[in-house]
Amino acid sequence: MFKIDQKFADFSLEIYDPEKDEVGKITLEDFKGRWLVLFFYPADFTFVCPTELVDLNRRIDEFKKLNAEIVVVSTDTVYTHKAWLETEQILKDIKYKMAADHNGKFSKELEIYDESSGMAQRAVFIVDPDGILRSAEIVADAIGRSAGEILRQVKALDFVHKNPGHVCPASWDEGAQTLEPSIKKSGKVYKELK
Repeated sequence: MFKIDQKFADFSLEIYDPEKDEVGKITLEDFKGRWLVLFFYPADFTFVCPTELVDLNRRIDEFKKLNAEIVVVSTDTVYTHKAWLETEQILKDIKYKMAADHNGKFSKELEIYDESSGMAQRAVFIVDPDGILRSAEIVADAIGRSAGEILRQVKALDFVHKNPGHVCPASWDEGAQTLEPSIKKSGKVYKELK
């Protein structure tokens, strides 16, 4: 099971890299010094999943500006990932690695594995440059997630990572006002945000 603000689980996953058209391996250590967005989806050759992957791909340059790397994960194999990208027209320009948790081992360790379907749930984990889990979200299989919201969270997490002692209010986005908690400001947040 995962815990927020604790070291994220070590992993080793086989990946398909569509930019190089190669198979490789990744581990948590490979992302040291960078943000990692680990984006689990149920399966290749499905319906909501390709829309999510395209949405992420549209924002890839914005994630890169934050020193964040996206890795998408399902319980398919790297060969199925490659075939899906070659078959599904809207996925033709995907620029991030696709990991294969085909035996479900990592999904089970994170407790996001659906035994009845043999697939991972829709989950996203944001891991900081020190390997600490800073955000985890799981949603129902029938709804797609927003790359814009994931990006907003990475921006906020990056801001507080670089600015200790600051916190970001609800719906905070880059450039908006932050708060510095203090007993003197307790009960006066409205005034602080005015």
